[in-house]
Amino acid sequence: MRLRNSEINLTSHPERRVVITGIGLICSLGSTTDAVWQAIVAGKSGVGRITRFDASAFACQIAAEVLDFDPLNFIEKKDVKKMGRFIHFAIAAADEAVKMSQLKVTPENAEMVGVHIGSGIGGFDVIEREHTALLEGGPRKISPFFIPASIINLAAGHVSMRVGAKGPNEATATACTTSAHSIGDSFRIIQRGDADVMIAGGAEAAITPMGVGGFAAMRALSTRNDDPTRASRPWDKDRDGFVMGEGAGILVLEELEHAQRRGATILAEIVGYGMSADAYHMTQPAPEHEGGFRVMRNALRDANLDASVVGYLNAHGTSTPIGDTLEAHAIRNLFGKKVPVSSTKSMTGHLLGGAGGLEAGVTVLALRDQILPPTINLENQDPETDNMDFVPNHARKTSFDYAMSNSFGFGGTNGALLFKRWSE
Repeated sequence: MRLRNSEINLTSHPERRVVITGIGLICSLGSTTDAVWQAIVAGKSGVGRITRFDASAFACQIAAEVLDFDPLNFIEKKDVKKMGRFIHFAIAAADEAVKMSQLKVTPENAEMVGVHIGSGIGGFDVIEREHTALLEGGPRKISPFFIPASIINLAAGHVSMRVGAKGPNEATATACTTSAHSIGDSFRIIQRGDADVMIAGGAEAAITPMGVGGFAAMRALSTRNDDPTRASRPWDKDRDGFVMGEGAGILVLEELEHAQRRGATILAEIVGYGMSADAYHMTQPAPEHEGGFRVMRNALRDANLDASVVGYLNAHGTSTPIGDTLEAHAIRNLFGKKVPVSSTKSMTGHLLGGAGGLEAGVTVLALRDQILPPTINLENQDPETDNMDFVPNHARKTSFDYAMSNSFGFGGTNGALLFKRWSE
């Protein structure tokens, strides 16, 4: 049925302010937001020898595994095998974020509550398991739950079913920028009035033989197998690659007046979102990381703010020789001052598609508590970055009002989120 012009609501929504009211974090440092944040402030490493499979034949034998997580604490036993591990993480982190926000989804508000959770790789564990079943037993041994257990959008799907959210339901897969894009796009969804609340972020569980083997084949991973806790060392001159991590980072984003009406505790405001493409190479950043420069500039432009206001930057900072140096150059070229920068991947490893959600959550907590998270294992700073402040080895108490979180992905896809300290 076609609507007549007189029946179409042509009233545009004024740009609406968006705040964070809940955070759910899971990584190798812990399975709750408080545990993760306390370990970050303490400068603890979550990297160790791989336990999920026999990695003795692999060049890289270390990872940042989530060791204290039991999906049965969140999901009924009959449903656990119907989901990949990344979905387990997404459900648990979303549960905590929603609980923290004290959000109640009811029939009256369900259509204005959405979910936007992505993953860079999705159900690698399920794909490997079911491929083994096929090879060993033939096609009849493939589980009927193989597809829904492994495809990326089922994390968002399960969370929406779990909480009853009937608004926008989406999943992004933009490599290591996935959850930054999920959060940024959710920010836009709320700004334009398509939802009042979005549960947004990302989850990843790619510490599997194919996951580790694939990145090792690219020579992207650290091989500091005999010293795992010191393997992730962004901007240290002896860095030799990143350390794979797993887990999830989920935020509850909410329109400001909606949050205030229900008396929610506001953790921070999201004020800017930038996107850009390098259009350069499959895996390497463009020279001087000009794509990274533009994405940070775009986030500031979106917020109508000058670079000088930013008091902390949670960098992509993966601990790779080329990427770290070029990101540092982009930061220096844009900010032109000694803005404090740290990489919490030095502690958590790299969660791939879940990294941006985890790091956005950490950035919000840093603003809330006025603490700069450290970059651990920074013992001999790369001379090419010797005039930069990477908050080496110890957290720092300070005062700042704006903080940015960077995410960069294969294919040259970039995202930056800009947060503001909340004050009434």
